[in-house]
Amino acid sequence: MKKLVVGGLTLAMAATVLSGCSSTVSYQDPNAVETVSVDYGATDLQSIASTMADDMLSSPNLVKLTATRQPVLFVDSIRNKTSEHIDTQSITDSIETKLINSGKFRFVDMTKVKAVRQQLQYQHDSGMVDQATAVQLGKQIGAEFMLYGNLSSIVKSNSSVKDVYYKMTMKLMNLKTGIVVWAGEKQIRKQRKKSFLGW
Repeated sequence: MKKLVVGGLTLAMAATVLSGCSSTVSYQDPNAVETVSVDYGATDLQSIASTMADDMLSSPNLVKLTATRQPVLFVDSIRNKTSEHIDTQSITDSIETKLINSGKFRFVDMTKVKAVRQQLQYQHDSGMVDQATAVQLGKQIGAEFMLYGNLSSIVKSNSSVKDVYYKMTMKLMNLKTGIVVWAGEKQIRKQRKKSFLGW
């Protein structure tokens, strides 16, 4: 009987300890400022994408360029020149979304060229698709401009402070002339002071 009582108490205590150690999950505002660390985070992505898109849309050169038509753009990969693993595609996706939804620009997606080519080849060469409904070859619209950029960082630290500086630079080039018609820059600097527990 004693063994049963002791065993029951042990199980109850273990359950109490485990329930005390359990974690809870809650939804947070995705637009709230994220201050978990000085590393690149969601707030930085949102800030960079918003600044770049707004700067492009308000640029005198591009206001003039988009006054009567929608120029066609493609985005080249943003080079990650930081020491961190950063998904730069997320930055370009956010910028593209804002520019497309502005109604000022049109985009061609160069990341899907292979998939498009495979689909068009299937439509024309497989014998499985009614040619009356097949997409005509050679009818895609060519891009007039290329949007590209770099994300770089400088990290400095000593025994008490860690300072991280990020710089995002983007440019828009006219493919016909090679002239850069817009350039934008966003700088972010974050600092963290060491606590008695460490970083």
